[in-house]
Amino acid sequence: MRSTLLLFLFFAVSYSISAQVNPLNVFEKDSVEPGFQVVKIKDVKLKYLTRAARLTDPRTPLNRVKPLLKKYKKFVPQSFWKKTNELGINLNEVAFVNWNAGGDNSVSALANARFTRNYKFRYLTWNNDLRLRYGLNAQEGRQLRKTDDQIRIASTFGFRKDTITNWYYSVKANFNTQFSNGYKYPDRTNPISRFMAPGYLFLGAGTSYIPDGKKFNLYISPITQKATFVLDEELSSQGVFGVEADEHIFMEFGFLVTNSWETEILKNVLMNHRLSLYSDYIESFGNVDVDWELNFNLTVNKFIKANIGTHLIFDDDIKFDEVADADGNIIDPGIPRIQFKQLLGVGLNYAF
Repeated sequence: MRSTLLLFLFFAVSYSISAQVNPLNVFEKDSVEPGFQVVKIKDVKLKYLTRAARLTDPRTPLNRVKPLLKKYKKFVPQSFWKKTNELGINLNEVAFVNWNAGGDNSVSALANARFTRNYKFRYLTWNNDLRLRYGLNAQEGRQLRKTDDQIRIASTFGFRKDTITNWYYSVKANFNTQFSNGYKYPDRTNPISRFMAPGYLFLGAGTSYIPDGKKFNLYISPITQKATFVLDEELSSQGVFGVEADEHIFMEFGFLVTNSWETEILKNVLMNHRLSLYSDYIESFGNVDVDWELNFNLTVNKFIKANIGTHLIFDDDIKFDEVADADGNIIDPGIPRIQFKQLLGVGLNYAF
């Protein structure tokens, strides 16, 4: 019985070992049974696709991504400011060599600059304008002469009660003067004007009509103070430009109307109009001082422009044909006259 039991245990252990140890068939051939199936992997949609990705291909081929050749502009938030920066110079030259009809060689140059900063949003508007002009003429046989000289600054602040109306409650300030001495040529020893002699300052309040989308501005002010400055001692002692002798400031209080309008009347022809009318309440109400500029700018191309313009001034405080005796005493202060200037030039213009 005991030997039979040992024999049974021997066969059981041998069978168990043979069942656990099974050699690997590494070089076994692939199966070709008809039950072989291809399992397709489920497509996964990408949430963010690159520009070079193909919708029919789930892979992202980086080798097909092209570099940016053009620099894209950065996002700029909307600004309610509009600005203008313009620099220009007009040149005129005449030269003669053995010219039978005769003539003198001459060169003229007129430099001008204009800077504007205008703000408009809903109920508020604020317009600022700076204009500078200076011209010289050199002619054979005579000294250098000034042909134009102007410094003009204007600022208008307006408020309206709603966004429908074009009428604004406005406050306006204007300032005018010149750069250098002015002479009554050929006399170059006695200047008739200097920097801040005269200088004009207008400060007042009123109403403005400013339609949307149009470069038009009508300003009406029933309360405007006008200050005339003569800061040069020599000119002040002569009592010119309405200022009393040996005084430097002459104050007036009156009514002011100004109008500016800029529009394209023809293709590449821009008209610019500026008018100022002022009458003093105290001294001479009804006598109107006029300052009117009218210019036509013709654009040839981006950098070349032509200009045709006129400037008319009538000021009752500026006298002409003054009469003095042998001792220098003024017998007749003279009378006011219309001042007129005409401009014509072609030159370079740069805006930035």
